[in-house]
Amino acid sequence: MSSAAQRLRAAVVGTGAIVTGAHLSALRAHADEVELVAAVDVAAERLDAFRATAGQEVAGYPDMAEMLERERPDLVLIGTPPSLHREQAVAALRAGAWVLCEKPLCLSLAEYDEIAAAEGADGPYVATVFQHRYGSGAVHARDLLASGALGRPLVAHCQTTWYRDTAYYSVPWRGRWATEGGGPTMGHGIHQMDLLLHLLGDWTEVRAMAGRLVHDVESEDVSTALVRFASGAMATVVNSVLSPDEVSRIRIDCSDATVELTHLYGHHNDDWVYTPAPHAVDDTERVRAWRTPADDLPSSHTAQLTGLLAAMRAGVRPPGSGHDARRTLEFAAALYKAAFTGLPVRAGEIVPGDPYYAAMHGDHPDWAPRATAKESR
Repeated sequence: MSSAAQRLRAAVVGTGAIVTGAHLSALRAHADEVELVAAVDVAAERLDAFRATAGQEVAGYPDMAEMLERERPDLVLIGTPPSLHREQAVAALRAGAWVLCEKPLCLSLAEYDEIAAAEGADGPYVATVFQHRYGSGAVHARDLLASGALGRPLVAHCQTTWYRDTAYYSVPWRGRWATEGGGPTMGHGIHQMDLLLHLLGDWTEVRAMAGRLVHDVESEDVSTALVRFASGAMATVVNSVLSPDEVSRIRIDCSDATVELTHLYGHHNDDWVYTPAPHAVDDTERVRAWRTPADDLPSSHTAQLTGLLAAMRAGVRPPGSGHDARRTLEFAAALYKAAFTGLPVRAGEIVPGDPYYAAMHGDHPDWAPRATAKESR
């Protein structure tokens, strides 16, 4: 930008680790386009520490409404616990600010549709943090898959097998439907599941299982699913917080090649491996094109913010919003419904009036919050 006066004004809501780390780093990387002007947190010590870390004139507020009224930011970045996201996203939209919100954007499809209704026809819009879409390796893989360069997608695997101990769940809002929205399906595996959908497109059917095998929590600590895509491709999905050997992995077997991503919390180009089918091994130029993206941009909040700021300048819907973001949340809801009912769930099935539209647990007596479950018996 030609002058600081033309920079967009940004505010952060919540000043915990993800905001102090990833979001602040992203804002600093785009300092020529956006200026951090305010931060909101109910914890005064945490807010003061964040403002000191930011190292610039950042106004501090204990209340989001006051901040929105006084600062009038163009962009609000939300990093609070999930149960607060819906209310905060809607408040920011109504104040005229665009929103970038940590996952999950909200706790149900009903909440998502409430947020979407608060968006303007031409903005402001809400985008969900799904940073794994935005590394150059993911962009390259999606282009190859969409163009047919790897042949027809046939079989896929999506794995988020992480480890969380009992101390992790001592944080009061974790492991509870009303505050976290679910277990590893919503809070951990949603990143890889979103990337799988980003690469393969619309899903049509889900069959699933979920378990509470170790942790004394309301939600699951492991889930598995079988998925059919509109293309005909079929996939397996595993989400776990019980796995000492932690890994995040996506593998897609196409008719001409296998593409595989193996990482943990973020990826570079080298984390993507392309294996040609036997009939394609001798096609040297084609195989080289698979393996050599032009740039090596790691997946990150910084990469996602690049696209969001470009969309704001152009006045268009940003990536990670609208249909794409809802599709991922609907997939999570379908996984829970399939797991808890034992029945296949098809895309578009969960609509107002379906208990899984209002809550991921669907008021199922074995899975709903204990008070709710007792009332439903």
